[in-house]
Amino acid sequence: METNPQAANVLDPDCPSRVVFQRIGDKWASLVIQVLAEGPVRFSELRKMVHVVTPKVLTQTLRSLERDGLITRKVYAQVPPRVDYTLTDLGESLLAPLSQLREWAENNVPAIIDARDTYDELRDAEVLEGSTGP
Repeated sequence: METNPQAANVLDPDCPSRVVFQRIGDKWASLVIQVLAEGPVRFSELRKMVHVVTPKVLTQTLRSLERDGLITRKVYAQVPPRVDYTLTDLGESLLAPLSQLREWAENNVPAIIDARDTYDELRDAEVLEGSTGP
């Protein structure tokens, strides 16, 4: 399938770039990619490092990332079976932008929490005023 990179527009619901953007924006996918930055990781280790993800969701995420060419899966013939996941070159190319996004999120979480608190307080005050009004 031929694609025209100049025609790509993530805001167009029919553009294939939208699917890629959604994959990268998936919370589990971005966390898995960051964990794999350090090198190959087994499924159980990956699950521990990502935290709170169910085995089913992690398996689905890993399959999607493998299908998209962002990670590889290597199975070792041993008992018990061993499977390692590793970033591909394409997956590694995501590390810099994800690192910047992570840094921004970690640096700005206090401002975001303050904004939420202010917003919630204003909305609560509006509700109280509305309930005692004429």
